[in-house]
Amino acid sequence: MLYSHTTPADKRRLFRERLASGELLRLPGAFNPLSARLIERKGFDGVYISGAVLSADLGLPDIGLTTLTEVAGRAQQIARMTELPAIVDADTGFGEPMNVARTIQTLEDAGLAGTHIEDQINPKRCGHLDGKAVVDEGTALKRIRAAVDARRDPNFLIMARTDIRATQEGQAGIDAAVNRAKALVDAGADAIFSEAMRTLEEFAAMRAALDVPILANMTEFGKSELFSSQQLADVGVNIVIWPVSMLRIAMGATGRALDTLNEEGHLTGKLNEMQHRAELYDLIDYEGYNHFDTSVFNFEVAK
Repeated sequence: MLYSHTTPADKRRLFRERLASGELLRLPGAFNPLSARLIERKGFDGVYISGAVLSADLGLPDIGLTTLTEVAGRAQQIARMTELPAIVDADTGFGEPMNVARTIQTLEDAGLAGTHIEDQINPKRCGHLDGKAVVDEGTALKRIRAAVDARRDPNFLIMARTDIRATQEGQAGIDAAVNRAKALVDAGADAIFSEAMRTLEEFAAMRAALDVPILANMTEFGKSELFSSQQLADVGVNIVIWPVSMLRIAMGATGRALDTLNEEGHLTGKLNEMQHRAELYDLIDYEGYNHFDTSVFNFEVAK
């Protein structure tokens, strides 16, 4: 009832233990708190909170328009609704190194299990758009060092994301990404998210070069081929995210339902595509709330 029973500290500790096992952890993207609870119900390992989704939720493009306050507030609403650990996209850390430090402590306070900070210039843009630019290595390392220095819970996962692969073609791109990733790990990053990787061989090269967990982003309509969980596990990937998939599916279904309303004036033919009222009530635990109400308000005063 209400929020998760597992404390943020325990979520972080348990997530670190799962990561240390070397298995592949699957984190679909939640677009609201209720979807996070459904992700848990379906047996996944964690919840991912995408910056692109948070921007889209506000009707904005993913070009660095959201603020720390907006991201932390929405991420807290999502993270506290599930027993699973939640990882949030913190873009470039919302400013200079001191801002990065504040970002880390704010996200810790919001109950997140971890975050990633990227090496794009400010303002950033979606990782699968053309025309991206990254900062010099020194600036990227300062961001990660500031994040690590600010962290109070050692189990809070600080992941470094590098977008350098998409700024260079072919072998030069993967070599640059590997070299940047190594430097970010030396600066204190607990894990690496190399964005816009093209092939399984590139993931394998990143795995061979690093001794920390690596993440694969399986976003649709982007630069990466959509590999299966098993394919990624076979090359040593530790975390896979589908950041925008659930939002895309929900918005696609919503668009088709609105078209049906325009064309037919009712949604009778769509009932089998909807979440049933009983399923919704079960997911939000109406029974638990009702039991709590009864225990509080139905009583007799002792004589």
